[in-house]
Amino acid sequence: MSGARAVLSYFGVPVTDARTEEYARRKQRVMDELLRAGELTAYPDALRFVLAVRGAETPIAAASSSKNAARLLGQIRLDAFADREGLRYDLVRPGITLLDIFDADVSGRDFAHGGKPPPEIFLTAARELGVPADRCFAVEDAVSGVQAAKAADMAVIGLARAGEADALAAADADIIVSTLDEVDLPALSEGCVARMKEPQDSFS
Repeated sequence: MSGARAVLSYFGVPVTDARTEEYARRKQRVMDELLRAGELTAYPDALRFVLAVRGAETPIAAASSSKNAARLLGQIRLDAFADREGLRYDLVRPGITLLDIFDADVSGRDFAHGGKPPPEIFLTAARELGVPADRCFAVEDAVSGVQAAKAADMAVIGLARAGEADALAAADADIIVSTLDEVDLPALSEGCVARMKEPQDSFS
C-alpha cells in the first residue's frame, strides 16, 4: 500500500485510502496476468552477477518488499540462461530457478516497521544467512532501499539503470553502477565493493 501511495503521489493524484486501495488492486491484477503469461524477464547482467557471487560460495538473500517477488524469481530459469550465455557453474542444475539459488528469501514479509527504509528486512536477511550485517553488501536501485541497507550497516551497490545515480549517491550508496557487469567481482570476494578499476570501499 505504501508503494501505491507513492505512485499516486508521484503522478500528482490526490491520495485517499479508497483510491490507494483501488490502484493497488488494479496493479496486482495486471501483475497476476503478466506472471501467468510468463512475460516478465530478468536483466542479464543481474543473472550473471548472482551466478558469479553464488558461484564464489558467497551466501546470498533476496530482500524485496514485493509480495510478488517469490513468484517472479521462481519463473526465471537459470539453467537455460547459463546455457545461452555459455556459463558453467557447479551449482547450476536442470530446472534451477533464480529463487532456488538464494540461501534465504525474506521478500514480501510484513515487518513491524513496514518496508524500506527501516532496516529490518536487511537485518533479517543477514540473520537468516548467519552473517553479521556489517559484513554484508546490498544491491539497490531505490533510495529507500539504499537508506535501509545503510541503516543496517551494510555496504551498498547503487544500481542506476534509469538516471537515478545522483539520488542514490545522495542516499550514501558506496558505489554507483549502471549495470552489475561494472562491479569488480574479485574485490567483492575479498570483502570490498568497487567498480572495475576503481579504489575499493571495504564492507568487512
